[in-house]
Amino acid sequence: MYDVVIIGGGPAGGSAALFIGKAGKKAVVIDDGKSITKRAWIENHYGVEAIAGTDLVEIGKKQALKFGVTWVDGEAVGVEKQEDGWQVKTAAGETYPAKYVLLTTGVNTKLAQEIGLEIVPGTEPRIQNIVKVDGQGRTNLEGIWAAGTVAGVSVHTIVTAGDGAKVAINIISEMNGARYVDHDVLKTN
Repeated sequence: MYDVVIIGGGPAGGSAALFIGKAGKKAVVIDDGKSITKRAWIENHYGVEAIAGTDLVEIGKKQALKFGVTWVDGEAVGVEKQEDGWQVKTAAGETYPAKYVLLTTGVNTKLAQEIGLEIVPGTEPRIQNIVKVDGQGRTNLEGIWAAGTVAGVSVHTIVTAGDGAKVAINIISEMNGARYVDHDVLKTN
């Protein structure tokens, strides 16, 4: 059983996976490869001069894998409540049980609607609908969280990555029963 199943491997999902894996939690990302970031050329991402969206997504994936996150190329087609959490099913028929589910599906709210998440009108240009979340990233279903564009933040990669990190920290904090902070310190001689 996983601690968290992350549905979507763009900047929000990859960033969340990085934080969750680095915190020592067991996570799996189910990524259908349809992130709109893969079509982007990015020159407004802090700390990066310029980068193709495909490269940004691939670097994020490598960072998450470094900390033990499992990455599945596939489409999540169902999320069902279980006695001790949730189970995510893929189009290939694989199932992934977890205590928490984090939706980072970008502009796509289809799965969210199918599992009964509250959907509200989007506020960003060309974003029709989003999942309603509280300030922490929780949805109306306990144990299901959302981050990034699907949760109503700007489509800019730096913003969605930051939101994925924020929500991951909130999930980790809930799992730990105390506020989680991750700060690495530069080692000097």
